[in-house]
Amino acid sequence: MALTRIWRLLLCLGTLQATLGQSNVACRNDRGEEVDWYILYKLPKSKGDGLNYLYMDERTQGWRESVEKINSPKGSMANTLTPLFDYYKKKTEGFGFMLYNDQPPKGLKPAPASFGHAKGVVMLNKTSGVWLAHSTPQFPSYQSEMFWPSSGTNNAQTFFCVTYAYSEFKKIGVHLKYIHAFPFDSVFPTYFYDELKCVAQRSCYPKAKPWFKVTELISLKGHHFKSFAKYTRFNDDLYAGLIVNFTKQNIYVKSWGSMRQPLPSNCTQIIPHFVYNIKEVNPHRKGSFPDTVDHSKWCVTATGDFTCVADMNREVSQMGRGGGAVCTDDTNVGEAFLTAVYKTQPCDDPQLPAENGEHNDKK
Repeated sequence: MALTRIWRLLLCLGTLQATLGQSNVACRNDRGEEVDWYILYKLPKSKGDGLNYLYMDERTQGWRESVEKINSPKGSMANTLTPLFDYYKKKTEGFGFMLYNDQPPKGLKPAPASFGHAKGVVMLNKTSGVWLAHSTPQFPSYQSEMFWPSSGTNNAQTFFCVTYAYSEFKKIGVHLKYIHAFPFDSVFPTYFYDELKCVAQRSCYPKAKPWFKVTELISLKGHHFKSFAKYTRFNDDLYAGLIVNFTKQNIYVKSWGSMRQPLPSNCTQIIPHFVYNIKEVNPHRKGSFPDTVDHSKWCVTATGDFTCVADMNREVSQMGRGGGAVCTDDTNVGEAFLTAVYKTQPCDDPQLPAENGEHNDKK
């Protein structure tokens, strides 16, 4: 009789451990395995069907071509978003999330221009969570497991997912406050950090200088990342006004190529180091494509020792909007992005007359 009770107890404990393992909130690869971080580079439709993507994490030492599609229920993105899908179905206790996007999914109210030019997903429980920064308008779809918007297929996009302990999300909340993120869907238990809840309620933003924030973040496995955030009153370019002052070397910047008032490559003596616009990329030698079909936002130093996946374009009107970047000093990441730089804009490239206003980048 005693042996039967012990067996039942062990069975219950095993079931509980399996359930907890399945509900971990973490970045996940194409096999559903937990990873500390990953970066996806979705390729444009001009390089296939618009759903292929390159993948890297701490173990790949550079890009790998995924056998899955970005919208696949078995791919890295779906695997990572599974806790969100579970919440939709069963309202998971102790789980919180915030989906923010300056261009929310179709059918929802648009974001006021006073909010930041920023896109991302925050999901967590009291143990761990993920912060997924990305460049895709209308992503993820509103309260649906069919998470990929058809509008995201044509152009290249980037995604940067990092798994953090719960304690780091207080700092992440402050970052989201500085960029004045626009949440289109969110749920947080009352005992979660106020810094997250006030952003979710669209009720907090910086009210005093400095109008920027640089934060050290440490992943669940101890990798160090740095986030850069600027509020609208910073009134300068994210790259030439903030990031290059930290890197103290020249940087190459990839932003959307169809803007009304693009900022030229900055090679003036006003800033100590130069900022070069990337006009064409060739990641993983899959064939080059121009910035007009690449909606990703990222930058890399000339030495490849510092790489950022960002929210912002180099555009006049975005100097006056909030936004930021998540950065790493992993040299494998730097090498992957630096070798993707195929063509840059010379500093003496003449700029055509531009219209007023920001281009609506719903691509």
